[in-house]
Amino acid sequence: MKRRSLPVAAAFAAAAALLLTACGGGDDNGKAADEIAGADQGTETPTKSAEPSGAPAEDKPDGVDVSLPADMNLVFDWEKPKDKNEAAAMEDAGNYLRAIYRGVGKRTTKDATLTAYATGEGLHYGEVQINEWLKGGWTATGTRRHYDATTRSASNGSSVEVAFCSDASKFYGKEVKTGKVLKTEPSLKDFGYYKIIMVKVPTAEGLWQASKVYVETGVEKCQ
Repeated sequence: MKRRSLPVAAAFAAAAALLLTACGGGDDNGKAADEIAGADQGTETPTKSAEPSGAPAEDKPDGVDVSLPADMNLVFDWEKPKDKNEAAAMEDAGNYLRAIYRGVGKRTTKDATLTAYATGEGLHYGEVQINEWLKGGWTATGTRRHYDATTRSASNGSSVEVAFCSDASKFYGKEVKTGKVLKTEPSLKDFGYYKIIMVKVPTAEGLWQASKVYVETGVEKCQ
């Protein structure tokens, strides 16, 4: 299977913070993520640094386009783990994020890419993110980097937790009507820590979907 005027900028920054915390953050959510992914039954495998690449893998569901606008770059600075399932789950976690920002660029929550790579709360989280950008009249531009990734499998092999840092200090809002880029001063809030619970789709070989998302903002270890 082929698999920011200042007031406007401040408003965008507030919306971005809302998006990051929409489905979690804090100790309770971290604990929930561990339970879902089978933290006591799997092993945690840190990945090594890889050359940044914003390009999606060639192996993706037929008919699903994960490409992004030319000025929107998602960099995944990580290597896949050796475990086949964890590698597939990590790749599709990246595709899930691409799907969200593809929706931002296309101005819709109905793009087929999001429903291909998300389900349940993961799908809801993606729709909330996209809708906040749409309400503000913004799209996105610049580079968003993801790094320091780890994976952890449940004992039954049906779910994998993909955790990683993100750096949005060079990723900006852009007014759709005017094309104006809304830049703000870099801050700790630009750095987030994600835990995405990926679940295996039994009817599609090698496909994993984001089912839950937990995010903390202002994470010093990611700076």
